[in-house]
Amino acid sequence: MQEMDVLILGAGWTSTFFIPLLKARNLTYAATSTTGRDGTIKFKFDPDNPDPTYFIDLPAARNILITFPLTGEGPAHRLVWSYNFTHQRVAPNVRYLQLGSTGIFQIEQKTTWVDRHSDYNKENARAIAEDELMSMGGCVLNLAGLWGGERQPKSWVGRVATTKDQVKSKKSLHLVHGEDVARAILAIFDKWEKNKASGTRWMLTDGQVYCWWSLFVGWAREGKHVDEEPSKQSQWVYELMEEEGVKALPRDMETLGRCYDSRDFWKTFGLTPLRSRI
Repeated sequence: MQEMDVLILGAGWTSTFFIPLLKARNLTYAATSTTGRDGTIKFKFDPDNPDPTYFIDLPAARNILITFPLTGEGPAHRLVWSYNFTHQRVAPNVRYLQLGSTGIFQIEQKTTWVDRHSDYNKENARAIAEDELMSMGGCVLNLAGLWGGERQPKSWVGRVATTKDQVKSKKSLHLVHGEDVARAILAIFDKWEKNKASGTRWMLTDGQVYCWWSLFVGWAREGKHVDEEPSKQSQWVYELMEEEGVKALPRDMETLGRCYDSRDFWKTFGLTPLRSRI
């Protein structure tokens, strides 16, 4: 098979933004899915299978993007070893990038501001696998809440805040658009050696810290009727503002609690978010 610029292991939501960018930059790629749909390669990683021969069907590639989560000790090592064993011609130069979640930072922190160097939950199954990959020279990109396309944060309201108590508990929200995720992935591969990406972890947000209360209020109109009542969530917010002495929105960072600082990524890789703010 022709050697590809990028091999995407798991052509899911991220690939709907990443593949168009690869095409726009005239880069060659291949992608896998568990069903082989839409021209992808049928492939399903089995972390318990010691026989690597099923990796032979994957094309040779310099850059490998892992979009599905690896969990616990072992899977990251198994994946890297299996691919390298079956692709020994390119194995010495393959770069592995794992997409992860900023959820691993959702522990008690020493300060309001959290960045890629902050403490994280090292007992989290995904974090354990990410650490394993980094120990073998891979890179990890921990993503904030993903939005874009069919993923619209406004549609989450009915799921995350159905009562006044739930609205009261909602503080900070961090997001990143799929277009910026795609740009970030390519930037890491493009500047891998320059920025010494091997063995590193990065945090990616759009640079905003959203106040859930502000969002609830901003989404008060649910339909298009001229005599429509504001959403229940927005009404509860104004009640809570009175009860808690919040004079205006958004609330300050100290009140919001955990706030992510992803400036390090944007500065290091020379990018600016394209889709900041929802």
